[in-house]
Amino acid sequence: MRILIVEDDKDLNRQLVEAFTNAGYAVDTAEDGDEGHFLGDTEPYDAVVLDIGLPGMDGITVLENWRREGRAMPVLILTARDRWNDKVSGIDAGADDYVTKPFHIEEVLARVRALIRRAAGHAASQITCGDLMVDTRTSRVTLRGNPVKLTSHEFRLLSYLMHHQEKVISRTELTEHLYDQDFDRDSNTIEVFIGRLRKKLKGDYIETVRGLGYRLAVPAAENAGTGG
Repeated sequence: MRILIVEDDKDLNRQLVEAFTNAGYAVDTAEDGDEGHFLGDTEPYDAVVLDIGLPGMDGITVLENWRREGRAMPVLILTARDRWNDKVSGIDAGADDYVTKPFHIEEVLARVRALIRRAAGHAASQITCGDLMVDTRTSRVTLRGNPVKLTSHEFRLLSYLMHHQEKVISRTELTEHLYDQDFDRDSNTIEVFIGRLRKKLKGDYIETVRGLGYRLAVPAAENAGTGG
């Protein structure tokens, strides 16, 4: 999963980047509204954390422009505790949720996880596909109840596929959502991670759709075993 953090407070920006990176996200960052607007308008993000009080273009204008331009990614706005009108303006501009400053980083993490889940049509923090389960809160993966150890990139790839299971996802889309802006992207590495995941999952969860990409779905053997 890939997110954008737009926050002009350098210390808070750093804390958010560190927290989301440690939680397994690919993170891009901006410290003013103009750069944030540009990134959000040109790069694909699974969610955005957007401060309202930004130098240059303010957060409300950034958000209004994104929505006007058809950018539909979930957006969590950060507002000052005593500025209730900012919350109203943010929601009216197209924000999906808000957090007031000062806040606990864990709350921001939890709200962003929820926004990403809802955008993909999942209500609970545990997303399942047959006997495979990903817990978005703890970044834990189990197969038939047994833990599966994954690298950060393997988890990021599996999490994206789990959020969008049954859909065909191209290598380009996976590459865009697995790596931050500064990463030397190579879509061929996706094949390597897919191969590793298939070995660790010990089943046909990930299907190659020739010429199109990959699809994660319940293996035929599991469907047959539960079909009565």
